[in-house]
Amino acid sequence: MDIDTNMSGKVVLVTGAASGLGRATALRFAQEGAQLCLVDADADGLAETQALLVPGSEALLHQADLSPPSACKEAVSAAVEKFDRLDGLCNVAGIIYLANSHEMPEELWARTLAVNLTAPFMLSQAAIPHLLEANGAIVNVASSAAFIGEAYAAAYCATKAGIVNMTKAMAMEYVRKPIRINAVAPGGMVTNIARNFTPPEGCDFELLKRYTGYRGTVDVDEVAGMIVLLASEAGKGFHGSCVTIDAGITAG
Repeated sequence: MDIDTNMSGKVVLVTGAASGLGRATALRFAQEGAQLCLVDADADGLAETQALLVPGSEALLHQADLSPPSACKEAVSAAVEKFDRLDGLCNVAGIIYLANSHEMPEELWARTLAVNLTAPFMLSQAAIPHLLEANGAIVNVASSAAFIGEAYAAAYCATKAGIVNMTKAMAMEYVRKPIRINAVAPGGMVTNIARNFTPPEGCDFELLKRYTGYRGTVDVDEVAGMIVLLASEAGKGFHGSCVTIDAGITAG
């Protein structure tokens, strides 16, 4: 494999860029020379990410809650209006709420689906015409939770399994077109999602411990590196793939 991840002259939109994997992904793209549209609901976090980019990096900061479909279209439009092209879409933003399934509030179920599944689709829908022009790429972030049932996380698991099959379905739809669509599925990482991890009252912690893995958490920078590879020319052989990076959690 030719590991040429240079992104000079390319424009990439990264969601969830204010922290965690989204921030790490933005930093890696900047190192590879990409121009960036960084999207997140957290304006202060976006500013912090921008301050960490390599000197000379060009980045548009776009504050948005992506749960309304209209916000997804506006984010893509902002990127194209600023840079006059779009070469990559990285759907990194995600949320998780843990709850007993019989007690899951309807509004939290709906918000999980809106942010984790509907937003990536709507962003892709808006981005695809531009990505076809640029021979570009979409990289979705799934999770090891797409492949195993995790107690108290039915909504999260449903969205991440949906992301994997959405990636495959869209890859087949555009298999004859100049676009690549792939996903990564990380295991647990030290990000804001992990830091804000709130188990439901009275939960069985033995069940939760099953998903920690024998080798500990996954390195955020390693996942970010794979996202950049899949979006770059180095990933030209990938289409409809979901690369699992979970330190063996789903191995057996």
